[in-house]
Amino acid sequence: MEMYQRLKGQTAIVTGGGQGLGEALCQRLDREGCNVVVADINYEAAKKVAASLKSGSAFHVDVTNEEQVEKMVNYTVEKYGALDLLVSNAAILIAKPITNFTVEEWRKMIDINLVGYFLAAKAAARVMIPQKKGNIIQINSKSGKKGSYKNSAYAASKFGGIGLTQSLALELAEHNIRVNAICPGNLLDSPLWVNSLFKQYAKNQGITEEEVRQKYLGQVPLGRSCQYEDVANVMVFLASDESSYMTGQAINVTGGQEMR
Repeated sequence: MEMYQRLKGQTAIVTGGGQGLGEALCQRLDREGCNVVVADINYEAAKKVAASLKSGSAFHVDVTNEEQVEKMVNYTVEKYGALDLLVSNAAILIAKPITNFTVEEWRKMIDINLVGYFLAAKAAARVMIPQKKGNIIQINSKSGKKGSYKNSAYAASKFGGIGLTQSLALELAEHNIRVNAICPGNLLDSPLWVNSLFKQYAKNQGITEEEVRQKYLGQVPLGRSCQYEDVANVMVFLASDESSYMTGQAINVTGGQEMR
């Protein structure tokens, strides 16, 4: 039996909520009874997702822009009266050999994936500290636990995200704010993989796209791709009181591929 409405009355922001995993997380939070602010740099996509929710709003944000991130949080509190949950999901992935990486590309990935998380968490904490409650969840990656072949900038940004998660958990615990990360495995059926990563990795590794798929499936003990719902289930658990004794964790959702 499906259990919904576990987060009834909460207000959540999801960055990068306009497509892919972020969209799926918004839809799930909506089913769990949240007010959801769908925040994305692609405002049209955010509006489309928000319109499909029972209680959703779209907000245009570039997570690397502190002023825009602050406005996103202010908007949320003005509209819904509180901010209970931040899901920091906005991220990009450029995979290249180190010698082909431009410093501009490298900085862009760190800026969105790590500085963007910092700015969102900073703005959320400003509101959550006086409330004496709150929940911050970063969507990280198994690449936050283990290096990734010809994908160094992404792994560096995600390793940094886990360090930030642990540090914020220590700092915000006294304010009854929990901070955790989720480390999904490969979402092989997602638009990111289908439209981009299979091509990038096939080129990088000199194999076909189907061989890339089989290679990554072959690394998963449970033998299947990570699905959006696998990530959403853990997000809901972390956002609920069922996980009230958990903070500073980076939880693997990888079918056994990563166990550390």
